[in-house]
Amino acid sequence: MWDFETDPEYQADLDWADAFLREEVEPLQYVLPHALQKEHPIWQELVPPLQREVRARGLWATHLGPELGGPGHGQVKLALLNEVLGRTPMAPIVFGCQAPDSGNAEIIAHYGTDEHKAKYLQPLLNGEMFSCFSMTEPQGGSDPKEFTCSAVLDGDEWVINGEKWFSSNARYAEFLIVMVVTEPDNPPYQRQSMIIVPSDTPGINILRNVGHSFGGGEPGRGTHAYIRYENVRVPKDNLLGGRGNAFVVSQTRLGGGRIHHAMRTVGMSKRALDMMLERAVSRRTQGELLSKKQLVQEMVADSWIDLEQFRLLVLRTAWRIDRYKDYKRVRGDISAVKVAMPGVLHRIASRALQVHGSLGITEEMPFMDMISNAYHLGLADGPTEVHKVTLARTLLSNAKPADGLFPSMHIPAAREAALAKYADVLERVGDA
Repeated sequence: MWDFETDPEYQADLDWADAFLREEVEPLQYVLPHALQKEHPIWQELVPPLQREVRARGLWATHLGPELGGPGHGQVKLALLNEVLGRTPMAPIVFGCQAPDSGNAEIIAHYGTDEHKAKYLQPLLNGEMFSCFSMTEPQGGSDPKEFTCSAVLDGDEWVINGEKWFSSNARYAEFLIVMVVTEPDNPPYQRQSMIIVPSDTPGINILRNVGHSFGGGEPGRGTHAYIRYENVRVPKDNLLGGRGNAFVVSQTRLGGGRIHHAMRTVGMSKRALDMMLERAVSRRTQGELLSKKQLVQEMVADSWIDLEQFRLLVLRTAWRIDRYKDYKRVRGDISAVKVAMPGVLHRIASRALQVHGSLGITEEMPFMDMISNAYHLGLADGPTEVHKVTLARTLLSNAKPADGLFPSMHIPAAREAALAKYADVLERVGDA
């Protein structure tokens, strides 16, 4: 059990990862055309050798168990490693744990056929391909009850028609996992199915690629696709799980995905805090260092408290996942982490920006991207409001109503019970 201290052997791995990230991985963001453009000669020259170093160290795809080719370190160790990886978006690709591929691999591992595993899962685990999770829709967001993109069985093929929104990494993916309505007459959460769709299938039309960051870059350079599926035909055997079971299948990936986002957010928030501290002891104004200003000291203190409280909540949730091996049992904890995550990053990045002054708001510093990402984290894998409801319902389901008219901690009743409990003592010594 993790007890606020990491074992020396794994701490050595974390120290290696931290140095490796700073020296070898972080510089990649300034020379690669795009983190996912693996066919580019520069990507092929620089990234695979780093991935081989990670494999040699035994830190490749540590979110996976031994049965899937990973070391099976568990969620707590994964959380500690992801704190390091969260510093830069390129790190998960170098360490074989990038989204949405990590979650898609879990789906195929649980629900795929032997052919699916050979054709899609193994290349994903090897880092040889990227994938896409195509679930949300422009008119319904992430609410599966509102989905209209459908698949109809025509002989031995599914025929898919409809639109999907914010399909991650579609432009770079070799295949998509698409959530479609196949059982329209079933109850709301039993209407959808999951289907593997190779990206070269005719009829997959990317209407546009949407980005998310301050400034946004050039239009069309984003990685979240708005897709229209028009008579897309795939074999009926590409179904993942049973018909109408997409909601259950999706939970296989979403529970882990949410906590993994949180783990990396700890690292990103820590990076913002480190930059704030450096600036505070470097910059002078009004005759003294910023670090001497009490309001700056307040921002530093508040940020550290925000970060450490959130980190402990993440680690405790990771420990509970390892302990119970049941995402359903830890559902409320994961929702709590999901709710806290965007606010922590937003507050710390905003304070760091403020301490950097006008420089902080420019594209020469990462703070506006961090703040934009905080809003993204409040929406990805279910909006914050939904997770607040989930957490509240979890807590309320374990609460018991009071027996009588007044609350169980009603002071007059508690006083009366105490007087009755200690009546003999009060009678003997009450006048002493």
